[in-house]
Amino acid sequence: MTSRRARNLDERAERVSAARKAVEERGETFYQGPSKIHLAAFPPKERWDDWVELDSRSWPKRVEHRYMLVPTTCFNCESACGLLAYVDRDTMKVRKFEGNPEHPGSRGRNCAKGPATINQVTDPDRILYPLKRVGPRGAGTWERVSWDDALDALAARLRKALVENRQNEIMVHLGRPGEDGFTERVLASWGVDGHNSHTNVCSSGGRTGFQFWMGIDRPSPDHANAKVIYLISSHLETGHYFNPHAQRITEARAKGAKVIVLDTRLSNTATHADHWLSPQPGSEAAINLAVCRHLITTGAYDREFVRRWWNWQEYLAACAPALEPTFESFEAELARVYDEFTFDYAAAESGIDAGTLREVAETVAEAGTRFSAHCWRSAAAANLGGWQVSRTLVMISALLGAIGTEGGTFPNAWNKFVPKPIHTPPHPGVWQDLTWPLEFPLAQNEMSFLLPHLIKDGRGKLDTYFTRVYNPVWTNPDGLSWMEVLTDEDKVGNFVALTPTWNESAYLADWVLPMGHSSERHDTHSYEQYDGQWVGFRQPVLRAARQRMGETVTDSREINPGEVWEENEFWIELSWRIDPDGSLGIRQYHESKSEPGTKLSVDEYYGWMFENSVPGLPEKAAEEGLTPLEYMRRYGAFEIARDIGALHEHPVPADELDDTVTTGFGRVYTATAKPASPNIVPIAAPDPDSRGRRAVGVEVDGQILRGFPTPSGKLEFWSSTLADWGWPEQALPGYIKSHVHPEAMAPDQMVLLSTFRLPTQIHTRSANAKWLDELAHTNPVWIHPSDAGRLGVERTGDLVRVTTDIGYFVAKAWITEGIRPGVVACSHHMGRWRPQQQEGGVSGMMATVDLAHDGSQWSMHKLRSVHPHESSDPDTQRIWWSDTGVHQNLTFPVHPDPISGMHCWHQAVRVTRADASDKAGDISVDTARAREVYQDWLARTRAAADVSPNGERRPRWLMRPLKPGGDTFAIPSQ
Repeated sequence: MTSRRARNLDERAERVSAARKAVEERGETFYQGPSKIHLAAFPPKERWDDWVELDSRSWPKRVEHRYMLVPTTCFNCESACGLLAYVDRDTMKVRKFEGNPEHPGSRGRNCAKGPATINQVTDPDRILYPLKRVGPRGAGTWERVSWDDALDALAARLRKALVENRQNEIMVHLGRPGEDGFTERVLASWGVDGHNSHTNVCSSGGRTGFQFWMGIDRPSPDHANAKVIYLISSHLETGHYFNPHAQRITEARAKGAKVIVLDTRLSNTATHADHWLSPQPGSEAAINLAVCRHLITTGAYDREFVRRWWNWQEYLAACAPALEPTFESFEAELARVYDEFTFDYAAAESGIDAGTLREVAETVAEAGTRFSAHCWRSAAAANLGGWQVSRTLVMISALLGAIGTEGGTFPNAWNKFVPKPIHTPPHPGVWQDLTWPLEFPLAQNEMSFLLPHLIKDGRGKLDTYFTRVYNPVWTNPDGLSWMEVLTDEDKVGNFVALTPTWNESAYLADWVLPMGHSSERHDTHSYEQYDGQWVGFRQPVLRAARQRMGETVTDSREINPGEVWEENEFWIELSWRIDPDGSLGIRQYHESKSEPGTKLSVDEYYGWMFENSVPGLPEKAAEEGLTPLEYMRRYGAFEIARDIGALHEHPVPADELDDTVTTGFGRVYTATAKPASPNIVPIAAPDPDSRGRRAVGVEVDGQILRGFPTPSGKLEFWSSTLADWGWPEQALPGYIKSHVHPEAMAPDQMVLLSTFRLPTQIHTRSANAKWLDELAHTNPVWIHPSDAGRLGVERTGDLVRVTTDIGYFVAKAWITEGIRPGVVACSHHMGRWRPQQQEGGVSGMMATVDLAHDGSQWSMHKLRSVHPHESSDPDTQRIWWSDTGVHQNLTFPVHPDPISGMHCWHQAVRVTRADASDKAGDISVDTARAREVYQDWLARTRAAADVSPNGERRPRWLMRPLKPGGDTFAIPSQ
């Protein structure tokens, strides 16, 4: 097999070389832009103003289309891949989207979701005008209103709440932000700690494991240069940086890299793996620790890296003070601590053969420092203690010394660049207990999915609640508890949905305000996709096209369809109307710098940022006779640096060491409170401690180096934070048995995996992308043939009932060997619905349902499936499918991990053949039982009031979006 693989690789290399030679012989060249890839078909950037293509449908007649090519970025997952909009020069309409070769992250390539942007902007069901509710919430009737009416009403309400010091009754709930902090700064300008996110239903488990090791909560694997790629993956390579990572993994495989995938389900990524492990859900950390034990016992770890960069001195002082404080003592202790994690132990926990685990561990050991690894959603998001899955994964990298190395894994802040904005409001002086309750002092992000329960607890209410790129009823577990709160005007006084398309939550809103898709809005963003830094620019492409032709456009509503707006201009305008005379101190953060007293424009906002905050961009733009803003409007992205390397090894300049103190373990702080040096922004220096001191570096072998933004300045094998904040037994990388461990389940229960989605879907925004709808439109229950036979499920398509702790759902079965026996799976991006009374909807993917309840007992039954129908798009008459799947999340109770705060998605369920009365898509839920489960999980926590070592709500060094200032960290007196 090895020789055959080598021959295949040699043959592939020869074909690539021959292709390059043939291109060169024809006098052509490969694309020379930042993508640096072997694709010559891209329109050269010199012809983007006037690009000609033939109309394929008119053949054999020659019909030319003349285009202006305008860049933007995709908004259909977090990757933010580059897009080129093909704007017809005759009609000034966008005809299609393709990849942008000037984008260094995506390098001209896109997955299915990028080109499908054209479906979204031409969606016949999209919302084009501001709407106001008529009648009770959820009645489904609306009236069109003007933007002025909507803005004035919202501004008056928000101003009243602010003047009355009810800042904590204002909340903006973001799903996919798509930008680096714009909305957070808006809220800061209002003095509101009202930022909420979707992170604790997505990635907090993964983030926590990285945070406690590195002080930075995301990895940046250098897949392209790795020898071994280790993925704990269900969601990872289908949504999280799918396209940029998939390209680089493919490149590494072509060079001989081996891929190891841990995924209970046979994912697309797993089909390409050299080793696919299908473990018992929740056992992934045990597998990781068995690999670690192998590295330790065989001496295959990088001894010098561990000695220099692990905080082993702190560990010995705190946990083994009787031992001599030498590295040799630590090595012996390390072997002792992990001696139990043998291959046999991991095999018993995971169900994977011990010999296979040994083979995987030996493969890992061969990687050395070229070991790239990633875990994001998947097991880390699914299990009680799932954060230990990512923490043990980092331990493998840290043993190999594969941190900040070519082919290794970097902290994401080293490969991400966030430009400074034109205005930076101060931190708000309030603390939002509805998102950061005292029970979760170590939560990685806002406890967003608990909001209905916290409100029901009587902990607060909301005067005005905004959702943006978010659909809480559909996305969160226990969505019917969300419905109960969102329809109660005593709990949520005013609900504003900022959305381009209808969704299950928008039906309940008081205001539905149409916002632009990716080609109709402005954002900047930067993501960790390789060892480099870039900044991308999402922009309204028709606005940019008209400006390129010399027209003046000052408002995106002038060029967007209907009265569709963009959030940036909306927030600026709303802020001005809240504070028209500046007396509240809000308006100053939304004013022009060049013309004080006038409103800040998006051109000035981004123009200032690109001119003053992006190194190298002004010079690059000047080479082409452009301003930095013009350059970004023309090319859509700019690469700031590549080959960043090991920033933790950089010496701290002598001038930064003035007025500093060094702690007993070598951490160097400023002696007094002072701002961080701009030189350490890429390393993400931790925020000041309770005395206002800032960390500067760490002493290693007599030299002061940058280190990591952890309390110790090193990689934290032992976490003083966990130890000091009530969890000493979890202070080391370890294995926590999941809530769906076999010991915790009844004999007739199975584990339901719900943390994956297909690579052609977009969470709740799939419903208005017809091409993607046709590719995938249902979510059957994956079930192994042995389980199907045991349950009497005879064939694929038979209905099964899946019963959870709070209800059940009915779905079709898919009998497949691509799932582990004893486990079932159901993807999370289907099952869209609209209540029968709702006038608007996305007809291609939303079933019409009867949603009824009697007290806490809720039921849903499908009344009408999707079907062919007339619209402005003739393709809606060609809909050939009717099945849109089931909304399984409604039947899931909340499972908040007591440390990370992550919702633990796996469910212990009973699967049976459906009853004769069951229909596909049926739902039954008891929200009173959901309250009981919430309270059971809340009892697992260790509240700050009981464990805080310093009387504060949470450790200051931990990341927190929109971190409040002043004395807000102090636990309020009872």
